[in-house]
Amino acid sequence: MALQRTIEKEKTLQGVGLHTGKNVNLRLLPAEADSGVRFKRVDLDGQPVIPALASHLTDASKSLRRTSVAVDGVEIHTIEHLLATLSGLAIDNIMVEIDGPELPGLDGSADGFVKAIKEAGIRQQDSACKEFCVREPLWVEDGNSMLVILPDVNFKISYTLDYPTTNFKTQYGHFLINNETYEKDIAPSRTFCLEEEVEHLRSLGLGKGASLENTVVVGKEGIISGKLRFEDEFLRHKVLDIIGDLYLLGYQVRGHVIAIKSGHTLNIELLHKIKKHQEALVLQNTGQNMPVSKGVLDRVEIEKVLPHRYPFLMVDRILELKERSAVGIKKLTKSDYFFAGHFPGNPVMPGVLMLEAMAQVGGVILLSRPENIGKIAYFMSINNAKFRRIVRPGDEVRLEVDVVRYKTRTGRVHGKALVDGSLAAEADLNFVFEKE
Repeated sequence: MALQRTIEKEKTLQGVGLHTGKNVNLRLLPAEADSGVRFKRVDLDGQPVIPALASHLTDASKSLRRTSVAVDGVEIHTIEHLLATLSGLAIDNIMVEIDGPELPGLDGSADGFVKAIKEAGIRQQDSACKEFCVREPLWVEDGNSMLVILPDVNFKISYTLDYPTTNFKTQYGHFLINNETYEKDIAPSRTFCLEEEVEHLRSLGLGKGASLENTVVVGKEGIISGKLRFEDEFLRHKVLDIIGDLYLLGYQVRGHVIAIKSGHTLNIELLHKIKKHQEALVLQNTGQNMPVSKGVLDRVEIEKVLPHRYPFLMVDRILELKERSAVGIKKLTKSDYFFAGHFPGNPVMPGVLMLEAMAQVGGVILLSRPENIGKIAYFMSINNAKFRRIVRPGDEVRLEVDVVRYKTRTGRVHGKALVDGSLAAEADLNFVFEKE
């Protein structure tokens, strides 16, 4: 069984961001097992950390020609070349400290990142490596561009490149992606753009740090200056981008990617499809036979997500379950244990148990995420709790919960408890996630 890997010692890099044009310093640091790839903005107050995960991707329309992630408005741009290197060299866990908003472009390829990782050294960790094998064909398309991934025990990429406005012929390449082929055949390929695109990109505020030293410019008759490192260098760079973008799943993907004229936008669309496919399989493999599209769980299925049991399981059924919201039901009867001692002559459901019921619905949302499987959600705090009406035996409590904020180790939800459409209680609930 393959083990997770991190770097042996820290390594620093400097350079200019291709799009922002800002000089940045990069510090690569070893990280603990199961922590993944994380970016830390050391130039900002609080030094916020941004996990390199699909759930933190920025809107593609606001991050043209690059891949970016963000948390609470704090962004990191052009991460795909480093991510491709971490994937290609099988680095599972690393902390990347940076004092600016964009990774350095270096020479336009990933060679500098490969060199830095190898100089830092690589060491194995005690935890098993996480991989995901695609189980069924998945595809996305846009006009003449298409991206497909098929089941395969290896990671392969087949790419077809076609730029009819240049004198380059249609090209096709096929690669089995592993440490050796990535370092030798993929990493040296440089970013490029068409000469006809330059002015438009500049008008959008992009390419401020681009130059002929870090970007290959292609004219109608060929490249503007210099020589290509490979005859199909542009095709190989497209493969590099796919590797980097798919690593935002959080671990290695096993499958055969077939790409026709795809770019970052399609890469990210396929990434989201793979993520949904993976989530559905995780739920099946852990016994949680819950179709996410329907999102209906009974008590048996709820117990597969939550650690609570009778008499403290306060949710009878989940009626709706989405990525950031859920609706649960609690039907109250005279036999519920708390009525026996809480105003026994005039039984009333304790307000704190309404909060607990909301929290359990919130726990179903948060603990159903693949990255939180096997964890427990503990209360950190309760804010803005309000109780609006009395709840008695015979009432059916509808619990509506929405995720307000979600980070790697913490989450916040807003919950409402309603009876017959009337608000009975509401609160903001904060959690921290810990391993069992």
